[in-house]
Amino acid sequence: MQTPAAYNDRVVRQFTIMTVVWGIVGMLVGVIIAAQLLWPALNFDIPWLTYSRLRPLHTNAVIFAFGGSALFATSYYVVQRTCGVRLMGDRLAAFTFWGWQVVIVGAIFTLPFGYTQSKEYAELIWPLDVLITIVWVAYAVSFFGTILRRRTKHIYVANWFYGAFIVAVAMLHIVNSLAIPTSLTQSYPVYAGAVDAMVQWWYGHNAVGFFLTAGFLGMMYYFVPKQAGRPIYSYRLSVVHFWALISIYMWAGPHHLHWTALPEWTQSVGMVFSLILLAPSWGGMINGIMTLSGAWHKLRDDPIIRFLVVSLSFYGMSTFEGPMMAIRTVNALSHYTDWTIGHVHSGALGWVAFITIGSVYMLVPRLFNREQMYSVPLINVHFWVSTIGVVLYIASMWIAGVMQGLMWRAVNDDGTLTYSFIESLSATYPYYAVRLLGGLLFFAGMLIMAYNVWRTIRPVEASSPATAPAASA
Repeated sequence: MQTPAAYNDRVVRQFTIMTVVWGIVGMLVGVIIAAQLLWPALNFDIPWLTYSRLRPLHTNAVIFAFGGSALFATSYYVVQRTCGVRLMGDRLAAFTFWGWQVVIVGAIFTLPFGYTQSKEYAELIWPLDVLITIVWVAYAVSFFGTILRRRTKHIYVANWFYGAFIVAVAMLHIVNSLAIPTSLTQSYPVYAGAVDAMVQWWYGHNAVGFFLTAGFLGMMYYFVPKQAGRPIYSYRLSVVHFWALISIYMWAGPHHLHWTALPEWTQSVGMVFSLILLAPSWGGMINGIMTLSGAWHKLRDDPIIRFLVVSLSFYGMSTFEGPMMAIRTVNALSHYTDWTIGHVHSGALGWVAFITIGSVYMLVPRLFNREQMYSVPLINVHFWVSTIGVVLYIASMWIAGVMQGLMWRAVNDDGTLTYSFIESLSATYPYYAVRLLGGLLFFAGMLIMAYNVWRTIRPVEASSPATAPAASA
């Protein structure tokens, strides 16, 4: 096994810091567009500040800039420690960092100005799509090359999840992005009509399934046992979880297209596989939570453990809610409402952001040779501020969504609609205020985190760490 000095942690440090930076940027844009739903005049009649331009910037910044940087950082860190070898190709790894930042900056300079392919989670124009592909190939070579050179006999389960995420996202991105360029900023997809919709949501759902689930499960399977100081509850269950998840997830995409022109049998296939998906998802959630058996007392003193455990709770809740919303009769109520927004953010904030935040708090002291974060009490404040923010956000959207669905389908005795759309919008208005408050709290938590990270990575003599247990290597 190599010594820590032999690992390439430079690229891990770079991605970790940018995880914090892009998290603040992405969530700031989210707060701005949430405020615009309350006060539309906040776009100041400037086209590139309109909701329609900023919303894709928000999703790309949070998913691919914040979440993507976290996945790069943790996968590079984990694969080296679990394989006992240095990351393959220092220059290749450096290229993935700078290439990914160029992609993100490219999104910032194109999406607000209307240069888009208008495909959910795949809005970037074709030159950026090509760059993403090149960076991703370099990422795969570096990651899998490290595994091939490993000094351990077996491949730890976290690397299976990271590997599946890398392979699946490559396939999804290439197939969904196939297009015929007509200029530097414009192209036409090779698909049309219902086929285009089907390919898009095969991509869209599995971007959630592999980018926002499988990759972060790899994070969970390393950092939860590490912080708890205990082995994973059931290694056998983790293997079953892996194979069941990757076998089923690919087929669930059509549930996004209920009540559309997609053939009903295809919609039904998506619904059935979505329901089956509940089993492996909860298997993984239970495996993570049960890892704390015998270590529950750590929740009293360790806010990082709280972040990790609550993230698993939100993962369980989101993966129960998703299959339920995939049932056609439930979907008839939830489709196109803010219930969907609440569901997405319970996963994006409660699961993805919380597991990322906990992992970053674990990584920073180790990467910068500190005994601990600058202030553990600030981590505790961050936890409670963010938790309250998530609860306010998703509860307001759940209530608003169910209300919208009921109002839209209400009819009078003569068959006319009971409520106009503007009446449903007016009824939703107070919930948008609660949503904004929740978003502001979560954003405030990210600022607290940034301050804590900055004070931690400053020269040792310039910081005064709060009293807390030392971080293990």
